[in-house]
Amino acid sequence: MGICDDPEILKAYDEVCDDKNEVNWILLTFADTKSNILKVGHKGTGGIDELKEHLKEDEAAFGYVRVPMSNDPLSQRTKFVLVSWIGQQLSYMRRARLSVQKSDVTKVLRYFSIEVPATERAELDADDILVQLKKAGGANYDRQTSNY
Repeated sequence: MGICDDPEILKAYDEVCDDKNEVNWILLTFADTKSNILKVGHKGTGGIDELKEHLKEDEAAFGYVRVPMSNDPLSQRTKFVLVSWIGQQLSYMRRARLSVQKSDVTKVLRYFSIEVPATERAELDADDILVQLKKAGGANYDRQTSNY
């Protein structure tokens, strides 16, 4: 069985990708401390701030978040963020496996504008992520009002 073979993962991914669905984030966690199999640990409608509440210092997890953004009222668009969480108390063996496992995760969570690797919740600030998304998005027609 592969790391992301649980059919609930693809179902949850599709929910986040669907603009008509209220679910705007999922958090994939390992089934237990020894497992190399991911499951949908949590999902919700409160964006990155709600996702952060479910991150644990002794776990690794992968988050996927839908972020609405716009430069003006006429240019609404949706971007997706992949979060690679490595808790600071995570075992070294789990850390070593994550780079290989992440490639399997990105085969399922395929479409994202940026990846945000994080070891502390402070690295997942919603405003900072929005700035990163704007930078990654190319043309920025509101440069006069932005700080970057």
